[in-house]
Amino acid sequence: MPETQSQGTPTLFSPYKMGKFNLSHRVVLAPMTRCRALNGIPRPALAEYYTQRSTPGGSLITEGTLVSDTAAGFPHVPGIYNDQQVEAWKKIVDAVHAKGSIIFCQLWHVGRASHSRNFHHPMHFPFLSPFIEIFYLLILTNEIVYQPGGAAPISSTSKPLSNRWRILMPDGSYGIYPKPRALQISEIPEVVQHYRTAALNAIRAGFDGIEIHGAHGYLIDQFLKDGINDRRDEYGGSLANRCKFLMQIVGSVAEAVGADRIAVRISPAIDHLDATDSNPLNLGLAVIERLNELQLKLGSKLAYLHVTQPRYHAYGQTESGRHGSEDEEAHLMRTLKRSYEGTFMCSGGFTRELGMQAVAEGDADLVSYGRLFISNPDLVFRLRINAPLNRYIRKTFYTQDPVVGYTDYPFLVVQSRL
Repeated sequence: MPETQSQGTPTLFSPYKMGKFNLSHRVVLAPMTRCRALNGIPRPALAEYYTQRSTPGGSLITEGTLVSDTAAGFPHVPGIYNDQQVEAWKKIVDAVHAKGSIIFCQLWHVGRASHSRNFHHPMHFPFLSPFIEIFYLLILTNEIVYQPGGAAPISSTSKPLSNRWRILMPDGSYGIYPKPRALQISEIPEVVQHYRTAALNAIRAGFDGIEIHGAHGYLIDQFLKDGINDRRDEYGGSLANRCKFLMQIVGSVAEAVGADRIAVRISPAIDHLDATDSNPLNLGLAVIERLNELQLKLGSKLAYLHVTQPRYHAYGQTESGRHGSEDEEAHLMRTLKRSYEGTFMCSGGFTRELGMQAVAEGDADLVSYGRLFISNPDLVFRLRINAPLNRYIRKTFYTQDPVVGYTDYPFLVVQSRL
């Protein structure tokens, strides 16, 4: 897509027209699980967190937001499937809009990356201060796990995750992933409907759009990847069959809220949660071919396609790691970028230099930043002036404290409007 309102080689700080949205720069807040929505309800701390990271003309993507009560695999993540959640999100969206940013809601179902011990719902104490309420909720939710009635998590398969992976439990311990239950064909339309309803709820909450999370080993990726999907029906085997679930979701959501409000995230080369594929490039191209065909059929482009870099292998589980090789980026990411007919967003271990390079060389229209945005609420400002960055503290990524490791990272200076 051509550069707007500037001449010459684009940078991270060049304006960009993403469909109907006029962005003032190309640095995007990536979706990141933060576990601060106690009992699945977004609370005031989320409003502060997202507004801290908002800039005029900027773009944010929320943490993975649950499409149903079977979708969770982390403690205290927000949902978007009931009225209480929608009302809570409205306050956050309004606060972000007041700062001049747009915000997309990432729709998430973890599939087999969940747990099946019985649980009960905690009580709510609206008369207590937020800090005291958190204390009581953490006590009462100590036995909460993720599946209603202790049912098995759903997936494309009945194969459990390998012992390489552990699931974070509400009490801070780590458990072994249980055996999931493969969805029957007759059950799949109901799951598709969950995404559709969640998308409608997100628009009702005021979100500018939604991102369908089809990456990183979660439910949609469990259908896409042949290292997981062992089905012998119309949802397994061939690339066309494995793409069917994703495309049914995208088609249904597009019909409900409009294609220009939809984005899709995929990670064909990422093995997070055992999500391997025998030919990641062909998988990525198969998804892109179908998204291009859908856009042509609907007469409207999606908002963007979001793809995770292969170097996420190195960065995803450690404090630091090697950069991806030029061969990885040239062979996979550049091919996908050139094949997709629309806005292309990249994520995965980007530094300022790598982000500038990706935009300048045409490998990405937008770049999303995760961990660096956690520890630098003013990341756009710091990247613009090439200032030093705060170091993130990994042990506070998934705690429930509404301040520590969440909204207490320092700003460099009082920002002027960017």
